[in-house]
Amino acid sequence: MDTKERILKEALSLFSQKGFKAVTVEDIAQKVGIKAPSLYKHYKGKSEIISALLDKSMSRYKEFISTILVSPTSPPTPKELGDKVTSLLEYSLHDEYVAPLRRIMTIEQFSSKEFRDMYSELYANMMLDYHTTLFDKMMKNGAIANGNGRELALIYDSPFFILLGECDRHPEKEEEAKKELRNHVEFFFSVFSPQTKLEEI
Repeated sequence: MDTKERILKEALSLFSQKGFKAVTVEDIAQKVGIKAPSLYKHYKGKSEIISALLDKSMSRYKEFISTILVSPTSPPTPKELGDKVTSLLEYSLHDEYVAPLRRIMTIEQFSSKEFRDMYSELYANMMLDYHTTLFDKMMKNGAIANGNGRELALIYDSPFFILLGECDRHPEKEEEAKKELRNHVEFFFSVFSPQTKLEEI
């Protein structure tokens, strides 16, 4: 691992433990085992370091998401979808960059527009937009009950966000959360099957 990468790793560890504002460039340099002036040869300061971490996290997250996308023309089974959503939960909790940075964003979003925008993009907009489009196409193909794609996406995605936060607070509940997500997916597709008339629910 080169010095530039070590700076990112140690900075990420410190930011996730102490918060972005509480960490100094000197703290990061000390953890890396270099002097602060040497760190400035790689990054201009904390802002540039956190921007690099955000870019890296976004890239890794999008790359992972691309591996679990499904085709609306040949809808997967509830079990397959349950596998995908639990994989996303595991990834969000354990990826070496995404997991700690997500925790930083959770805290710092209240004081930083950059963190707020990134958090919304990764953990709201991207997921909701994808499932809205997916459910709209599935409705056209007769694979799911006719309704409002956005409303279905909100119903489908909400338990994921709730359980992700619960696992952050109580890591020992991860396996229980996975089971609840799988049960939710099966329940969702039983309720919103093509035979369902949503106005009767």
